[in-house]
Amino acid sequence: MTTAAPDSRVPEAVHRRRWAILGVLMLSLLIVVLDNSILNVAIKTISTPAPTGLGATQSELEWAINAYTLVFAGLLFTAGLLGDRLGRKKVLLGGLFVFGAGSALAAFSDSPNQLIAFRALMGLGAAFVMPATLAVLMNVFEREEQPKAIGIWAGGVGLAIAIGPITGGVLLDHFWWGSVFLINVPIVVLALALMLWLVPDSRDPNPGRLDPVGVVLSVIGLVLLVYGIIKGGQLADFTDATVLATIGAGLAVLVAFVVFEKRSDHPSIDVTYFKNKVFSAAIGAIGLVFFALMGVTFFSVFYTQSVRGYSPLQTGLLMLPLAAAQLIFAPRARLVVDRFGNRATTTGGMLLIAAMLCAFAALEADTPIWLLEVIFFLMGTGMAHIMTPTSVVIMQALPREKAGSASALSNTFRQVGGALGIAVLGSVLSTAYRNGIESHLGLVPAGVRHTAGESIEATLGVAAKLGPRGDALVGPANDAFLHAMHVTALWGAGVAVVGAVVVALYLPGRPKEPQQGQEEEKLVPASE
Repeated sequence: MTTAAPDSRVPEAVHRRRWAILGVLMLSLLIVVLDNSILNVAIKTISTPAPTGLGATQSELEWAINAYTLVFAGLLFTAGLLGDRLGRKKVLLGGLFVFGAGSALAAFSDSPNQLIAFRALMGLGAAFVMPATLAVLMNVFEREEQPKAIGIWAGGVGLAIAIGPITGGVLLDHFWWGSVFLINVPIVVLALALMLWLVPDSRDPNPGRLDPVGVVLSVIGLVLLVYGIIKGGQLADFTDATVLATIGAGLAVLVAFVVFEKRSDHPSIDVTYFKNKVFSAAIGAIGLVFFALMGVTFFSVFYTQSVRGYSPLQTGLLMLPLAAAQLIFAPRARLVVDRFGNRATTTGGMLLIAAMLCAFAALEADTPIWLLEVIFFLMGTGMAHIMTPTSVVIMQALPREKAGSASALSNTFRQVGGALGIAVLGSVLSTAYRNGIESHLGLVPAGVRHTAGESIEATLGVAAKLGPRGDALVGPANDAFLHAMHVTALWGAGVAVVGAVVVALYLPGRPKEPQQGQEEEKLVPASE
């Protein structure tokens, strides 16, 4: 089938069903995002001792989240290249199948270690789903419709964030904790059927060679770095020799990865992309915003459930404003960009998130809950005005044939940012909490004192076993957690401010009026 003009390269039959295809792509995206937003509500239940949960410690919970994220992030480049080489539809179908199988296995895990392993398998499947959805989108929409389509795609992330906690809450109210993973299976089956019917295949006519050495180096480096950070938080001592050695080894491997990629003639990451300051700033902004937001989501669940006493379903409903704001504003963010430019829109979004993180530092055990709702809504608004413009900049910065690589880069920085956010801010939370509660653990048996100081859930679990004597621990545990949450929120705000500075310096301002016959195949208006 031929196309009408050089700048209209989408076959007519595909063009006619492009919105239906977008719907299928969003369904595939939905389960990948849904999984983490459901898990965020379930982490307190999973940390509860058997038979209700698995008795997972805070560090095991961080690994349950990060096992998925690290495998996901580590394999995204290879998944993007395989999609460009083998065909994005084939890669999407395979990724969905693996993700569904991993979900079914995770649902019936008998221990935290099993859950971590099956979450890693789910991450393997998700790595092949996420970049392929955006790459297919870029190949079924013409250039002028791409910002609108990406806005709707980003709004789909907001929808998944909305559905996830509520679905998780309903499931946990009626079924065992494993149901939050089992729910993925019927969605996967539906997505596979619709994809076989509707989605066209596409590939890069000149794909790059695979880069197994680069993949191995990136995964090892990220795992060592995140393990060291989580271990430091668990011990409340970042000067520990094991912690320093692990973090140092991780950084060294990541440096070796960058050097290898620079010298390779078939790198996973073409580091020349980062010579474009606009592209680099957009990628960096995504990483930094997810660093701040994932850390906040992690501690906000413990605030609402452990300190405020809300159920998982109520917690899911409380997070609705965060998702609703993204759903409302993500598809419309392009209109703000048209008026004010990428720089002003994204900088404003970053500063709004920083302000709301500072507001988290003012929350107490008896703060009116509507204030939390306002904070969540404004955070979602800020996120919508970051994700849509930066995604458009990144996806249009590279030729259409390299859509898989561009999408993989965008998603990798998002996932790595999120993983580091959970690890770093989770460790800040853990360290600050232990320092706050340690002096109150004298009545706890010496053998469980270290475990009792690891998280508020661990302290409350030990207090419950002590009977009436344990009641004296509840107040100090809440106070120590609130202090730790305040410290962590301010760290997150600092990261968001750094992101605001980066985008204010390097993203382009208002777009110039397009001229007739423009040749914009390379996007990015040079910001200079």
